[in-house]
Amino acid sequence: MKLPKSVLLFLFFGLLTTRAWAQAKPAPAAGLPDKLSATEFARIITEFSEPGGDFLSDNLISNETAYLPVLSKLKELNATGGAYIGVGPEQNFTYIAKIRPRIAFIIDIRHLAVMHHLLYKAIFHLSPDRTQFLARLLSRPVGKEKAPAANASVGELLDYFTRTPKDEKFYAANLAEIRKTIETEFQIKVSTTDQAELEHVMQSFKLDGLEIAFRFGGGWNTFPSLKDIIAQTDVSGKSGHFLASVEDYEFLRQMQMKNLIIPVNGDFGGKKALATIGDYLRKNNVTVTAFYLSNVEQYLFGDYTFEAFVRNVKALPTNEQSLFIRSVLDRYDHPARMSGHMFTMLLQRIPVFVKDFDEGRYRDYYQLVSTHYISVGQ
Repeated sequence: MKLPKSVLLFLFFGLLTTRAWAQAKPAPAAGLPDKLSATEFARIITEFSEPGGDFLSDNLISNETAYLPVLSKLKELNATGGAYIGVGPEQNFTYIAKIRPRIAFIIDIRHLAVMHHLLYKAIFHLSPDRTQFLARLLSRPVGKEKAPAANASVGELLDYFTRTPKDEKFYAANLAEIRKTIETEFQIKVSTTDQAELEHVMQSFKLDGLEIAFRFGGGWNTFPSLKDIIAQTDVSGKSGHFLASVEDYEFLRQMQMKNLIIPVNGDFGGKKALATIGDYLRKNNVTVTAFYLSNVEQYLFGDYTFEAFVRNVKALPTNEQSLFIRSVLDRYDHPARMSGHMFTMLLQRIPVFVKDFDEGRYRDYYQLVSTHYISVGQ
C-alpha cells in the first residue's frame, strides 16, 4: 500500500528524532569484565593495598569448623552472585565456591596473607584437579600408588595424602615453579621478603601435611587440623568443603585463572584498602553479596578502630540482601552457641548492622554479635 507523502515525512523525521535521542543518552557503565588481565590484577593489589601490619597468630589455615551450617543458610537466603569480600586463608574458597560471586577480594592486615593467596592462586593455575592441588600444597607428589580418581570422594583424597610422604625434591621444584608463575603469569615481582614468606608457608604445609593447624603462641595448640576442617560433614553426612566437589574446585580454578580472586593487604579500619575496593565495585556496578569477617570485629573494638570500619562499610555498594558472615569465639557464650565448635557462626544483614550502629546499639563487642543476628543453626 502506498503511503501519503505527509505520513512518510512524519515517519522520516520521527526516526531522526529517535536516533538523536538515543545518541544523546549517556552510555551505560561498562561493568565488570569477565576476566582481568594480569597487568590489571597486579595493579589492583599494588594500588589498593595499605602497609602491612602484625597479628598475634599465624593464620595459615582456618580454625573455624562450623562453616557447613553457614553454607546451608546462605543457600536458603539466595546469597549468590555479586561481590564477595573476605579475610583469612582457605575458608574463603569454600564460601566463594558456594556463593559464586562475579569477583572476590580477600583483605588481610598481614602481608604474609597476600603472598599466601598468591601461592594458592599459583597452585590453582598449575593444578587441573583436586589431587594435583593437594599434592602441590602439601609437597607430597602423586607417586606409584594409584592416584585418586578425578571424581574421588573427599575421604579418598584425605586418606591418600595421609599416607603419602613429603618429598624434598618435589618441594624445591614446586616452590620454584610457583615463584615463576607469580612473576611471569601474574606479573608480580617476588622480593626477598616475599620469597621468605612463600617459603615459610610452603615449609609449614610440607612439614605437617594435613595435620597443619592454626598456630597461636608458637605452637599448634588444640586447634582443628586442615584434615579436620576438610572432613567436616553436615547432619546428613554431606561434605561442603571446596575440595569435596569437582564442580566447586573447577569454579574456583576458573576464577583464579580469570584473575577474579584478588588479595589485598589492608586493615578493615584503615583509610585505603576497603574504601578503594568499595569504589571499584561501585564503578563496575557490582553489589556486595557477602562479606566474611571472621571475628575481626573483636580486635577492631580492642584497637578502637570499629567506627572507622563502620565508615568503610557504609561506603560499600550494598543492598537489603547483603550479608555479613561472622564468627564468635565460644568464650562469649553466645545465645546461638554451636555445640562442639570453638566458634559460633552468624549472619547479619549489612543494612541492619548500619542502622543498629547509627542507633547506638553497639556499645561493646558482645552487644554487636548478639543484636539482630541471623542464627545458622547446628
